[in-house]
Amino acid sequence: MKVGIVGAGLQGRRRAQALKAVDGSELVIVADVRQDAAAALAAAAGCVATSQWEDVVARDDVEALIVCTPPHLHAQISIAAMRMGKHVLCEKPLARNADEGREMLRAARESGVRLKCGFNLRHHPAVRQVRQWNEVGNIGEIDWIRCRYGIGGRPGYDQEWRAQAEVSGGGQLMDQGIHLLDLCRWFLGDFTEVFGFVATRFWDMAPLEDNAFALLRTAQGQIASLHASWTEWKPLFSFEVFGHDGYVIVEGLGGAYGSERAILGRRDFAAPFGEEVIEFRGADRSWEEEWREFASAIQEGREPSASGEDGLAAIELAQGIYESARLGCTVGLAPGVRLS
Repeated sequence: MKVGIVGAGLQGRRRAQALKAVDGSELVIVADVRQDAAAALAAAAGCVATSQWEDVVARDDVEALIVCTPPHLHAQISIAAMRMGKHVLCEKPLARNADEGREMLRAARESGVRLKCGFNLRHHPAVRQVRQWNEVGNIGEIDWIRCRYGIGGRPGYDQEWRAQAEVSGGGQLMDQGIHLLDLCRWFLGDFTEVFGFVATRFWDMAPLEDNAFALLRTAQGQIASLHASWTEWKPLFSFEVFGHDGYVIVEGLGGAYGSERAILGRRDFAAPFGEEVIEFRGADRSWEEEWREFASAIQEGREPSASGEDGLAAIELAQGIYESARLGCTVGLAPGVRLS
């Protein structure tokens, strides 16, 4: 499969490296408005560079696009590509808002192509491990989830595109928080109610938030709580799932986030507390595994994990949290309605 990448920043470089590791995938063109960035990535991959994303969409031999631009360009580029019959993996968030996301999903369905949102955390080994433990019934019915994800930014963080509402569509909730929303849905399914607070405490980026807090509830009464922060100061990732019979936990993502660990604990009122812990070493392979799954979905004619619909659902949750924070009350959601 011949692939084009639009956006030659950090994510574009990660995606290009992942393509190299997957047999049957070939990067043939890279686009970026910064010609030097496109040229550097293209030279490393041995392919063509351009400053115009339209050149990637127009190439007849390109079968799939990876969109790694800031969010304000996601819908425009993805829709143009899908209308040309090309499959699209679009970085998170899928779009700036649900309306753009619905248009993307509609274009995918009308064109008969696959649309995937870049939720690479689904492919981290510890996340996959706790998902497997849950699926085989180790913890019983899930009761609640608690998750946290945060960084501390860097000098000038509030001057980057993430701090521009018209570009990003939101603050930390739409950046790292969108990953937590996706993981909560992946384990619990759709939510029917949300309540949230957002705050801008340190970074000069109002009205965008540098911290977001939320409670999500399913129709069955299961609750997930999350906190996404740009004032964590030390990178942190924690995802905890508690059920009737035990719990599973992911701690760390490797690198600055600390050692990546999957933890399984079982309910036992009489025995000493004990846990099964698996610690994962080595480089981050989630980008590679995510692309491999997407390529398989295209070949098999099925929806990929973290489909366009999953990307849209996460945006709808985020918008519900923003609305709750604005109104100061719980907001009800209508799960499953994606193209209304």
